[in-house]
Amino acid sequence: MSPYLVRPTVLAMHKYASPKIFYPFAGKLIPWLAALTAVLMVTGLYLGLFVAPPDYQQGESVRIMFVHVPAAWMSMFIYIVMAAAGTLALTWQVKLAEVLASACAPIGASFTLLALISGSLWGKPMWGTWWAWDARLTSELILLFLYFGFMALQASIEDPRRAARACAILALVGVVNIPIIHFSVEWWNTLHQPASVTRMGKPTIHIDILIPLLVMMGAFKSFFFTTVLMRMRNELLERERETQWVNEIVDRQ
Repeated sequence: MSPYLVRPTVLAMHKYASPKIFYPFAGKLIPWLAALTAVLMVTGLYLGLFVAPPDYQQGESVRIMFVHVPAAWMSMFIYIVMAAAGTLALTWQVKLAEVLASACAPIGASFTLLALISGSLWGKPMWGTWWAWDARLTSELILLFLYFGFMALQASIEDPRRAARACAILALVGVVNIPIIHFSVEWWNTLHQPASVTRMGKPTIHIDILIPLLVMMGAFKSFFFTTVLMRMRNELLERERETQWVNEIVDRQ
């Protein structure tokens, strides 16, 4: 990056890392992100349920993948975001990074649970069983426990700053599970098929299925950004309730 761009970028990051600046900025973004989520969700569900053809092997049950696959992707993506925020919180004591990590955990847990439930619904007709101790299923279940552990640890420590540091360490230790989930189908003999969308070169999935899958991925990601900003705003109000800027917001309402 050009040195002429680095300084303005760093200054902007410092500016919006301030809770007082971030709170109204996030409030302006949320309606737009919510609208984008609605459009993408409706479009993706329509394409996936009514336009995409049934699979020649899986039949109509292939439509479960339009929820299962994006949910599984998001479960890993959110944990990486949470771990990155934890790193910022540990290294530079960025309060907004602590808030981001805290806001991510319940959302990530929800996506992970959705991935496991939809995977079971998909696995029953495909594999003949609701659950198998497959490498990817097991590592995804461990991810759910990591989310639960993060939230339990946070709730057990009264001081928010101490809780944030402890949770950041847990998130960084647990991030080793992410490559295990991703590469499990290549490292071990599992029931899951190898990567068909993110593989190097041309995806092996048909374009009529790929497009709604990518649209649903965009919808889930937009939903995440909408909800995480909402949760961050609520937590900022709680943490900063004694500050003047929060009191001014309360007075205006």
